[in-house]
Amino acid sequence: MIKLNLDTPIASLPRIGKKYLKQFHRLGLNTIRDLLYHFPHRYDDFSNIVSISKLELNKVATIQGRVLDIKTTQTPRKRMIITEALIEDKSGTIKAVWFNQPFLTKIITKGKKISLSGKLTFGPDGHYISNPSYEIISPLRNKRLSHTAGLIPIYPETSGITSRVIRYAVKTILPVINQIEDFLPLEIIKNQKLLPLKTALKEIHFPESKTLAEKARHRLAFDELFLIQLSAIKQKREFKKQKAKVIYFNKTLIQSFVKKLPFQLTNSQKIAAWDILQDIAKPRPMNRLLNGDVGSGKTVVATMAALETAKAGFQVAFMAPTEILAQQHFENISSLLKDFNVSIGLLTRTESRTPTKKFKRKEFIQQLKNGQISIIIGTHALIQKNIKFKDLALAIIDEQHRFGVEQRAMLQKAIIKAKDKTPEVIPHLLTLSATPIPRTLALTIYGDLDISLLKELPKGRQKIITKIIAPEEREKTYEFIRQQIKKGRQAFVICPLIEESEKLEVKSVTQEYEKLTKEIFPNFKIAMLHGKMKAKEKEEIMTGFKNKKTDILVSTSVVEVGIDVPNATVMMIEGAERFGLAQLHQFRGRVGRGRHQSYCFLFVENPTKKTKARLKALLECENGFELAEKDLEIRGPGELFGIRQSGLPDLAMSSLANLALVEQTRKEANSLLDKDPTLKNYPLLREKLKQFQTVIHFE
Repeated sequence: MIKLNLDTPIASLPRIGKKYLKQFHRLGLNTIRDLLYHFPHRYDDFSNIVSISKLELNKVATIQGRVLDIKTTQTPRKRMIITEALIEDKSGTIKAVWFNQPFLTKIITKGKKISLSGKLTFGPDGHYISNPSYEIISPLRNKRLSHTAGLIPIYPETSGITSRVIRYAVKTILPVINQIEDFLPLEIIKNQKLLPLKTALKEIHFPESKTLAEKARHRLAFDELFLIQLSAIKQKREFKKQKAKVIYFNKTLIQSFVKKLPFQLTNSQKIAAWDILQDIAKPRPMNRLLNGDVGSGKTVVATMAALETAKAGFQVAFMAPTEILAQQHFENISSLLKDFNVSIGLLTRTESRTPTKKFKRKEFIQQLKNGQISIIIGTHALIQKNIKFKDLALAIIDEQHRFGVEQRAMLQKAIIKAKDKTPEVIPHLLTLSATPIPRTLALTIYGDLDISLLKELPKGRQKIITKIIAPEEREKTYEFIRQQIKKGRQAFVICPLIEESEKLEVKSVTQEYEKLTKEIFPNFKIAMLHGKMKAKEKEEIMTGFKNKKTDILVSTSVVEVGIDVPNATVMMIEGAERFGLAQLHQFRGRVGRGRHQSYCFLFVENPTKKTKARLKALLECENGFELAEKDLEIRGPGELFGIRQSGLPDLAMSSLANLALVEQTRKEANSLLDKDPTLKNYPLLREKLKQFQTVIHFE
């Protein structure tokens, strides 16, 4: 038999290679190490071993006895295959019933001693154990049962492979744990009272008790969060060692800008602007996230930094994830800076222009290279190989989480590129996000950034009236929307899917578009928008809606962030229960941006008590940060922020909601880096961090 180590391919394991290899690979399990770190997400408690006479109705228990008989039959009507076994112990007999598992007659044979775990049920023919987990008790080997006794691990599965198979595979590789060295410094293990790594790995898979299972999960979650913190803090410290252009604070310029604004800045806008302007006045690069609720005025704050940078003689690159948003920023910033004699340009896949003139692409790029354009706003077009800046000092990335983890890292690297391989200075970096970030995520996923929060909305902004619409109220709501449009207003209709789905009985964009056009609002102009459309087509549809050429826009979540249509007063969301609270809040923020009262209607397909209770938070709460915290509790960070793409391990993912644990790991990471910035005295930890960064795509 092959000697196993952490890098041994799973294909080498007995009874695994041929039959289940594809399924293991589908789970991302290729080596012994992958399998060892594929942790259970829960446990079935089969610790209650009783005699047959002590079984209780509808309660899960484990019995052990001998097989008196077993047979398989097929029902004539439903064509269901039923396998029945009669089990006996000293106290009596009980029938065990399995459905559509005829192969069991080859495994569970007459006379064998067996362990069964399941729930006692009552049917037409009396009591029986329904579909129990089973395990043959070998008379020759005194080994611990894996599937029917104690706490039984239940793993993340995929089609064609069950936790039973994964348990078997994990049990065969447990000896490999002895080859693992603990990478966590001993002082941290003692400070935090953590289990040794070898013990934790054994107990996470086959725990002796619930207490040990929890301690094992805590240790391994600590490891993962600690590595995230170590990576983020180390990266932040190294970034601060770089040099950047010093953009001195110009008090007269900023005061002039603020005086010309047609509104008053909020307190949080003033604080955020001050932090940013102080950052760019330092000789080391700023790396700050400006996180603001929907409509909180992030663009104005970013424009202040851009203005000061441009007036100091440097260039600013402002990048947005879509052409629509890039054009919107171009128009807004051009308007805000019209009195300040600053050259502003727009560069996207389809156009290159200034506020007064369109250019051929080559001519525009040359102007950018020569420094004739001070503030350049665009999309991914800004990071193409042929784009060169004369003196880029500030890079602003809008909705950076929309770019994706790997793509975002690439954008950040590309946008600070210079002629030299080791540039003397790199640009200050400001990233914007309208998705409110809970504190735990701010300390981990965004731990390499300084963060400014905009929690206030501009004065005068009306509260959006939000209502949950039950099926019987649909027609009444349609009539209300009809009256709004007759008054000259416009409406969004959001659907979860592009096309109909038999699996998810929710409204699709294509289906809803047809229904609204032909049946509900035949006299209004309706357009459809979704992510599968080409960029130019999406841009034309959105521009048409913004210019009031259409009355209703039926769309997927592509309108979630950034798009500004002041005349739209109705946000109608189909299948609202399918979205998270934070995402619904983003949708709601698309209306209420003008002077008219606005409304958000949540159409619910299945108005259960649970659904109503969750959506009620949206009715009671206007603060996106509070809703994000609730969403984190309900849906988890992966679904909330799309960070599953980062490759974060499941334990780290689930632990991101644990503020105490996050703060503990951050404290230990900071303390360790204070003592040893390069981790030269911790070679095992340094190597583990390197592996971890590769897995989670930290750049």
